[in-house]
Amino acid sequence: MTESRPPFPPYDLQTALQKVQAAEDAWNTCDPHRVSLAYTPDSVWRNRDQFVTGRDQIVEFLTAKWQRELDYALRKSLWDFHGNRIAVRFQYECRDQEGRWWRSYGNELWEFDDNGLMRRREASINDVAIEESERRYFGPRPDGERGRDIALQ
Repeated sequence: MTESRPPFPPYDLQTALQKVQAAEDAWNTCDPHRVSLAYTPDSVWRNRDQFVTGRDQIVEFLTAKWQRELDYALRKSLWDFHGNRIAVRFQYECRDQEGRWWRSYGNELWEFDDNGLMRRREASINDVAIEESERRYFGPRPDGERGRDIALQ
């Protein structure tokens, strides 16, 4: 049985938006195994200064990430798409073990196989310390906010 994750490339505006929202929803579960299933078994990542290859390493990476990044809440926004590639910008907020809050800003480049599984992910991310009172994201995106762009600051 061949694994698949619809929608499939080539993407149009509607299917690219669906793919972005599905990724946001999955990452907000903070379930490394569930998230890993959206990627090819040999998927390659660059995440900041780390390089990850394959689902086992994805699970290991995400497990460590969500042990460090507590109360994680993510928003993704479609930037562009073409064929089997999608570009997104994102922001997420979390607190560290010492209780300091952070907002992380980033861009991702995604490439998919014909079955809709992501085979390549490149992420550039910057972190900004924030006060708890400056938080904007509290858990997964509510239904009433789906489809809305995210603010720059």
